[in-house]
Amino acid sequence: MLQRDHLFEWRTIYQNVILGLELNHTLTQQNREYVLKLLADYGLAAFKDKKPSELSGGMRQRAALIRTMAIHPDLLLLDEPFSALDSQTRLNVSADIAQIIRQTDKTAVLITHDLSEAITLADRVLVLSKRPAIIKCEMPIHYEIDRHDPMAIRNTPEYQQYFNHLWEVLTNEQSVIHAT
Repeated sequence: MLQRDHLFEWRTIYQNVILGLELNHTLTQQNREYVLKLLADYGLAAFKDKKPSELSGGMRQRAALIRTMAIHPDLLLLDEPFSALDSQTRLNVSADIAQIIRQTDKTAVLITHDLSEAITLADRVLVLSKRPAIIKCEMPIHYEIDRHDPMAIRNTPEYQQYFNHLWEVLTNEQSVIHAT
């Protein structure tokens, strides 16, 4: 899932989300039903016959996620998928997508330059150095509260500790730290 949703305007949302299945020649009845379930589960069933321009940015990102999930990947690579969204939509959509990924028990790698986003969404954060990239810091992330509300997470003492530690790692180009 990329920074932009890359939905094709000449295709409906449904046609966009089944594209990977078409390309892989795996558009079976079972996969069609799975896609319809994903559209319903993620609030897009009523928009399946709409064009991408008729949806909000957050809805378009959910459609892009459904397109990714439709092919049943074992691993999701999310390359700054929320960077094109305004900050309020970004918080809501990122929390929704993180919840979706947790519910489906998928492994996801989120690439982001947003420290708050990483600390809020991830179970583990890896900080890379400048080129040539090495892992400067590996930090497990754990909260005692429900992870569905990003603002509640950002108001916890753990969040502030994670943020401060990772900021120190990011601003100190010399150190390589492995947190536990």
